[in-house]
Amino acid sequence: MGNTTTVVDAVSVPAGQPVRRRLPDERKAIVHHFNVGGYEGYLTVGFYEDGTVGEIFITTAKEGSTVSGLMDCFATAMSLALQYRVPLKVLCDKFSHTRFEPSGWSGNPEIGYAKSLTDYVARYLALKFLPRTSPSPTGAEAETPATAPAHLSGDELGDGQADAPACKECGAITVIPNPS
Repeated sequence: MGNTTTVVDAVSVPAGQPVRRRLPDERKAIVHHFNVGGYEGYLTVGFYEDGTVGEIFITTAKEGSTVSGLMDCFATAMSLALQYRVPLKVLCDKFSHTRFEPSGWSGNPEIGYAKSLTDYVARYLALKFLPRTSPSPTGAEAETPATAPAHLSGDELGDGQADAPACKECGAITVIPNPS
């Protein structure tokens, strides 16, 4: 391997270096209002000329809060990953079903209960921009609920509680009974 270079947007980049695909100054975008357990916000999705997702912005109703700052950082990290050509499917798969507060019913019938804001954003992006041949980000067609890993004992799960599936009717965490 020599000292080959690649020309990207009139800038020479050494071979093997990541290359950022910047969005044009003027671009199309959509804005989506969301509500997760009473926590409202807007998701803005910006597109490249070819219609692929290139950036996201998340604005929450509670500006200045810790959650708002973290969601802004999450959106920036997702945008940079997309611009460095990380596939949207990889990002959606990674951030779907992450569980932390705030969480709750989304009002979106295709998503239902969102386990966190990042869970909602990732599942919304998957539903809206990925082909439907991918597994449903809602887990709707899963035939058997996920259970705790077999190698953990009840004590390691903290009183028999595990990151179990949410009830489709009320959103409560399904308790897996301890067989002992």
